[in-house]
Amino acid sequence: MEGGFYIATEREKMDIPFIHNYLSKNSYWAKGRTVELVLTSIENSLCFGVFNKRNQQVAFARLVTDYVVFAWLMDVFVHSEYEGQGIGKMLVGHIVQLPELRNVNGIGLRTNDAHGFYEKFGFERISEPQTWMLRKKTKGGE
Repeated sequence: MEGGFYIATEREKMDIPFIHNYLSKNSYWAKGRTVELVLTSIENSLCFGVFNKRNQQVAFARLVTDYVVFAWLMDVFVHSEYEGQGIGKMLVGHIVQLPELRNVNGIGLRTNDAHGFYEKFGFERISEPQTWMLRKKTKGGE
């Protein structure tokens, strides 16, 4: 337990209403995401919750990976009541140091405003963006 907080990865421990509320109402990247979509994303990810001494969840992140080639870090947040206490640093530091990720070529993520934060953990802007491609979902979902 670091500073009265601990990290858990058991899916059944994740506070779905807490996570859904933050993502769908407070995040810029998942506004309006339904609880069903949040559940699906959690079921298909390695999830990390930060909890206080009262076992109340205060932060969340999830990782999608094949443990060999890629890992993608998503939905990272700390509840506003707990910002500035080093919880985000503890969470991301824990994730990037996972022994299970030692063979992964790289961990990717997207952010609009936290580049400086992630750079402290070795993340850098993509050096050759022209080599990356993305197929976005169309309006019809096809």
